[in-house]
Amino acid sequence: MFEETLDEKTKEGVNFVEHLASRGILAGIKVDKGAVEITGTNGEKATQGLDGLGARCKAFYEKGCRFAKWRAILKITADGCPSELSINETAHTLSRYGGICQDNGLVPIIEPEIMIDGAHGIEKCAEVSEHVFAVVMKAMLDHKLIIEGTLLKPNMVTPGSECADKKSAGEIAWATVRTLSRSIVPALPGVCFLSGGQSEEEASLNLSAMNQIKEIARPWALTFSYGRAL
Repeated sequence: MFEETLDEKTKEGVNFVEHLASRGILAGIKVDKGAVEITGTNGEKATQGLDGLGARCKAFYEKGCRFAKWRAILKITADGCPSELSINETAHTLSRYGGICQDNGLVPIIEPEIMIDGAHGIEKCAEVSEHVFAVVMKAMLDHKLIIEGTLLKPNMVTPGSECADKKSAGEIAWATVRTLSRSIVPALPGVCFLSGGQSEEEASLNLSAMNQIKEIARPWALTFSYGRAL
């Protein structure tokens, strides 16, 4: 949910969070304040919202929320993006947000999204994703997050949207699971993929193929977190 909709009610006058709870559905809240450009970079972004986040999370928990999301975005370009500055900024803010959430009873969804835009191939996406996920994972450990109480919401490993060398669902699944196995610790309970600009059919076929891989260990639950699949 968005903060501005948290206190809204059904036509019967029942608060949305309470209505969802009555149906066995836990409510979550988006807590970031959007992205701004990082000075000195090629248009790379930093996500805002850490100021006052502890008090906001405490209030969200009291209103019935049990998990939160915070979106960080990175891009792949031919001239060196994502930069180490952008990657480190992403890892730091995601980990700080995650720790603040856990301090206030919320399960943080860690979302380092590497955008699908560009003409890069799948191996470049795999290389960048592996590095980004590993840096984020290390920051989560450094910040003493309870890894068993977090969820990861990453991009799938795909060719860029402008790449002529398209890949099958099986190839995308293999590259994605291989990348996760190299960068994400087994203690993490679940990976909830974003669609990242793919169609609902593409994203769902890729996810299905991931859950059929037997050659690489998959200690995490692999599922989806994209509204278009619903």
